[in-house]
Amino acid sequence: MNKVIVIVGPTGVGKTKLSIELAKLLDGEVINADSTQVYRGLDIATAKVTEEEKEGVVHHLFDIKDVNDNYTVYDYQKDARKTIEEVLSKGKTPILVGGTGLYIKAALYNYDLDEEDSVNLVDLSKNDEELYNELIKIDPNTDIHMNNRKRVIRALNYFYKTNETLSSKEKADTILYDAIFIGLTTDRDTLYERINSRVDIMVKNGLLDEAKNIYESNIRTKAITTPIGYKELFPYFEGESSLDECLDKIKQSSRRYAKRQYTWNNHQFNVNWFNVNFKNFDETVKEIYDYIKKETN
Repeated sequence: MNKVIVIVGPTGVGKTKLSIELAKLLDGEVINADSTQVYRGLDIATAKVTEEEKEGVVHHLFDIKDVNDNYTVYDYQKDARKTIEEVLSKGKTPILVGGTGLYIKAALYNYDLDEEDSVNLVDLSKNDEELYNELIKIDPNTDIHMNNRKRVIRALNYFYKTNETLSSKEKADTILYDAIFIGLTTDRDTLYERINSRVDIMVKNGLLDEAKNIYESNIRTKAITTPIGYKELFPYFEGESSLDECLDKIKQSSRRYAKRQYTWNNHQFNVNWFNVNFKNFDETVKEIYDYIKKETN
């Protein structure tokens, strides 16, 4: 099968588990499409797949960078495309999985990137709201969230360099691979309950120790400040907030992130959505596997 399987969906919905099950059924190899999981040492808060969970399936682009490294969308685009071609050349199925929609877009579409836009034309002293208002005046059709400062800045830079809006460019992009987009979804109450429970499980698995080590390292690179789950705990370590307040902030930020993931995936990709059967995940796997086989016959 010369298709690329892409698994999208909000945080906490089962993308990792599905990717492994499909890899076993489709003779596939998993390729990371999460901007936080490329970094070594960021494991619990990023919900990175464990060696045990991999079940012997080959995984690519996990733990490839140090937290001090500057790893950009441009870098990921090169690495992901090279990996996709290598997996295809072996006659295996590339399975792209992760929550970073921009990574997936960059890997699969003719998404032209400069070497991460080294020249900045935006006034970085402005706060998020000011930058977002600047973007709205230029591009009322943007679907970028105000709190996604990095993407707002990128959209502004793109306009000031090309006099074109990023939203119109994204819609004009052409996909380079024969891909099937699989989306996992569930009702909002179930998703939010799973997200909240997931944070509690992370704490039991050692999130506080992981975050404390990061806090004490004084490293504040993009790798550290981007994921949800580390920076939210810093006020607790500094004695400014209670642990419960910080954990509530992680849960709230995760729920908001899940909503933004839905929005992005629906706007950018032709996703085939499947409601997850959490009581019998094998049924969900079978439904999706049957759909993929039908699409490839």
